[in-house]
Amino acid sequence: MTIKLALIGAGRIAKAHAKSVTASPDAELVAVTDAVPSAAQALALATDAKASDADAIASDKSVDAVLICTPTDTHADLIEKFARAGKHVFCEKPVDLDLGRAEEVVSIARKAGVKLMLGFNRRYDPNFAGVRAAIDAGRIGDVEMVTITSRDPGAPDISYVSRSGGIFRDMTIHDLDMARFMLGEEPIVVSAHASVLVKPELKEIGDSDSATVILETKSGKQAVITNSRRATYGYDQRVEVHGSLGVARAENHHENTVVVGNAEGYSSAPLQNFFMTRYTASYAGEIAEFIAALKEDREPATTGADGVIALKLANACVESVKTGRRVAV
Repeated sequence: MTIKLALIGAGRIAKAHAKSVTASPDAELVAVTDAVPSAAQALALATDAKASDADAIASDKSVDAVLICTPTDTHADLIEKFARAGKHVFCEKPVDLDLGRAEEVVSIARKAGVKLMLGFNRRYDPNFAGVRAAIDAGRIGDVEMVTITSRDPGAPDISYVSRSGGIFRDMTIHDLDMARFMLGEEPIVVSAHASVLVKPELKEIGDSDSATVILETKSGKQAVITNSRRATYGYDQRVEVHGSLGVARAENHHENTVVVGNAEGYSSAPLQNFFMTRYTASYAGEIAEFIAALKEDREPATTGADGVIALKLANACVESVKTGRRVAV
């Protein structure tokens, strides 16, 4: 059985997913649509698919599933549209910026009997997955504390940030999902702190560029997340899990693994400087998981429900910053 997929969107991330689909022996990319028709046509031509439109894809009975790679504020409507059309859906995070709407479309997909997978790609990073595997194998004992560092090389454009939902719903949301993945237990209390240290314009739209979050679970496990929109030394992505018997960590990716030592000390290559490069394997992994879930008729590893929980945690971060208090989830 070959899974026939359509791409909704033809931008940067859509191109990465198109490469994953065309490399899979179990899937075929059959259609591409985008708000910019020329972009859809170009990607369709490069992948032997056809340029189409959303309505035609929804009504095409040969299309099994769609990959939604469009701006955040279009996700919920597109999930609903294709779920009601009986198409399985992979969607980039978040489901929606409004919690009620996110819960609604997740329910719509469930009632329609279609699978809904959220693009929390970092779970599919081989290094982070390796940390989780070490936990599952009992190599570090019971998880006690998780530390996640996520810093971007530079702040995004204001036009992007203004529709992204802010740092907690756009950037931290990945780390909130990663914290859940590593803790193995749901956070029930959130405390967050945020400030503007990098891009003063963010203050004008009520956003931040520097944040710290502490998550607490019922049993007392803790996760600490630090985010910054500035890392002059590259794309800083690290995870450490401390357990009763030891520690597991995933370090940064450098441009190469060469280390030079001399009288001046040791030096290594710069960090990779772009998320599309750092997480290439994770993007391929999540699309492989979506295709496998459809072939095996099972739920994917990251579902719409995971998207709802991560959004609840992100909203709690926003509330904690506003009130200066710990927030129960």
